[in-house]
Amino acid sequence: MNAPQKRLGAADPRDTAAAAAKASGGHGAQYLTFALGDEVFAMDIRTVREIIQHRPMTAVPLMPDFVRGVINLRGAVVPVIDLRARFGRGQATVGKKTCIVIFDSMRAGERVELGLMVDAVSEVIEITAEQIEPPPDFGASVRRDFIQGMGKVGERFVILLEPDRAIDIDEMAELCAAGSLAAA
Repeated sequence: MNAPQKRLGAADPRDTAAAAAKASGGHGAQYLTFALGDEVFAMDIRTVREIIQHRPMTAVPLMPDFVRGVINLRGAVVPVIDLRARFGRGQATVGKKTCIVIFDSMRAGERVELGLMVDAVSEVIEITAEQIEPPPDFGASVRRDFIQGMGKVGERFVILLEPDRAIDIDEMAELCAAGSLAAA
């Protein structure tokens, strides 16, 4: 049994998109789009399990601001990450369109369900490899390693998230541990 290898460098987003396009028959990959304020983000639909309405959460003590709490999803405890707070923009205000996107992440070779709290879910769109540009070197409102690429959709760009980096469970666990030590 091989141990998982730590990723040293980010893959070229066009290579990732090309692999997704090839897996989908060459037509492109489908992405779920959602809003955080005025910005439009997207993530590969194959990682999304479901979308649910915002619901009350159980707060967990000594968690960073971006961990809003946990929800009971058919008997499973699912942590909910406030994506606005994770991106350093302060906690989101819950509105009528606020949703939780349940997606699969991997930790130590095991599938883990996480929830992402977003302002609103928009639609599922198809983006081909040719429509994806690399993340910008500067001026991005999100850490560059969180971005798979910039999808050109009409006259606008959609920020394609790399969810396993943006919502890296190990990195978040380290932040939680650091917060616990600081509080003690």
